[in-house]
This record gives sequence, C-alpha cells and structure tokens, in this order.
Amino acid sequence: MTDTLQKFMFEHAGVRGEMVELTHTWQQTLARKTYPAAVQTILGELMAASALLSANLKFDGTMIMQIHGDGPVKLLVVECDAELKMRATAKLSEHANIAEDASLSDLIHSHGKGRFVITLDPNNKLPGQQAYQGIVPLDGDSIATVIENYMQRSEQLDTKLWLAADDQVARGMLLQKLPKTGGAEAQVEDETEAWNHAVMLGDTLKRPELLSTGIDILLHRLFWEETIRVFDPLHPQFQCNCTREKVGDMLRMLGEEEIQSAIADLGTLDINCDFCGKHYGFDKVDCAQLFVASTLTEGTLTAPEIKH
Repeated sequence: MTDTLQKFMFEHAGVRGEMVELTHTWQQTLARKTYPAAVQTILGELMAASALLSANLKFDGTMIMQIHGDGPVKLLVVECDAELKMRATAKLSEHANIAEDASLSDLIHSHGKGRFVITLDPNNKLPGQQAYQGIVPLDGDSIATVIENYMQRSEQLDTKLWLAADDQVARGMLLQKLPKTGGAEAQVEDETEAWNHAVMLGDTLKRPELLSTGIDILLHRLFWEETIRVFDPLHPQFQCNCTREKVGDMLRMLGEEEIQSAIADLGTLDINCDFCGKHYGFDKVDCAQLFVASTLTEGTLTAPEIKH
C-alpha cells in the first residue's frame, strides 16, 4: 500500500496544484491512538494539508503544524519533513465528551483563544540560527479555511484547499496562484480569471467524492477540459523520529531539581512517545546521568563521557 502525492500545473495559467492520498500513513497514525470521529476528521485533514504544503517547500528540514485549542481538544500536531515522512498526534482534555458532529469551533476554539502555528525547523542550523515560526489566531470554521487565511496573510499567496478524512483515508487537494514572474503576459490567460476558473472547478469537488475517489480519476473529472502538466508522484509515509536521547534532552530541559523530585515520588519516569507510543523508562541512575553527560545512551555512559 503506497500513499501518493501528485503535483500538477495548468499549462496556460499561473496555477499549480497537488492532490494527496494518505492511507497507510493515516492508518499507522490511528493505530497508535483511538480518537473520537470528529477529532479523527480534523487531525486527518491537518495531516493531508501538511503534506500538500510541505511538498511545495524548497527546505531541508521539518514543517510542524500545530493548533492549540481552548476546548476539548487541547493540541493537534503534524510534522512533515522534506521527504514527506510524517507523524501526527492530538491531545484531548481529560474526560472530554466529544459529539460525532462537533465543529472545529466546538473542538478547539470554544472560547475564541485557539491559535494556529507553523514552524520550519532546519535540519542543519547555522550557529545562532533559530527555527522560523508563524503564530496567528485561529481564523476559520474548517482546517482548510484556517490554512488558506494563514497563507494569504503570512505568505501573500492565494491558496485553496479541499480536505477530507475518515477512519480509512485522509485526502486533499491544493490549488495555488503562482507569484507574478513577468514576461510575455499576452501568452497567458488573465491571472485573476484563470485563478477564479481553477477554483470554480475545484469547488465542484465534494467531500464524499474526495473520500472515495483515487487521484487519477479525480484529476480527469475535475480538469478534463484543461491542459495540465503532471509530474512524477511523491510518496508520503509514516515515520516517528523519537529517540531515547531526545527524550533525555526533554527531561534535561525541565531541570535537575524537578526531575529529582519526580524520581523521589515515582521511583521511575515512564514516558511514552505521543506520536508512536514507544516507551522510554528512566530510573534514578538514568536521571542522574542526564546532568553529568551530554550524550545519553541506553542507560549507561561510555568511558570518555564519565566526569569525575
């Protein structure tokens, strides 16, 4: 089972597009945690949107999409790297009671304090370089609208998204108006008219059709009268990059005093990765080593790392 992201471009209009189908990647995500149906929908839609936007980035690193909520859903996170390796998770309020037909506003924006965050985290940071982060209030009644508004305000790019997810698949389509490049404009359709026409065609796509129809068939149904150029497909996949060293770094950031207090109370710190469920255990000795070594291995220090 291979997931697919298909890029395409309108030959005689400044519009590019993408379609994505996440089946195995989405099933790998759902296998780790059970979510209410309404949460499945918005997390799957965010995952599809993340793949669509990441595929357009000329960026060696990871794009992290987060929605911080003030309702029964406290956090949605999707990470996607330059090779379209993805992972996703959602955190719910304790004892959250979520209706199947709960809206985005009901779930994460019930008090008007929801936030949408996109972070671009380079793989090889230069000295002093920080990850780029854009934070905006949650603006929209769907995942698609929230991202469209973000792209318009933060990137000045006209972007339209059609997203859908259920317990089997997450799919999406993106259309984006290309920035002006100058040149022989007489040979190109009027930019505004071409963009509006492409969006009009996209708007004929409804959720049931998006969920049930493969990419090749959808491309033909929507744009059979247009001349489009189709590129080699890309293949997103689930991958969690958690490691014992990264968990140790997280614990170290909490500070020695807090960690020692937790160990005194619990005896062992048991931590499960939110994305893949992998378990990491840290006993008293492990936690002591966090603050005397810069490199954490499987509970032991190599000789050069021991400090006297």
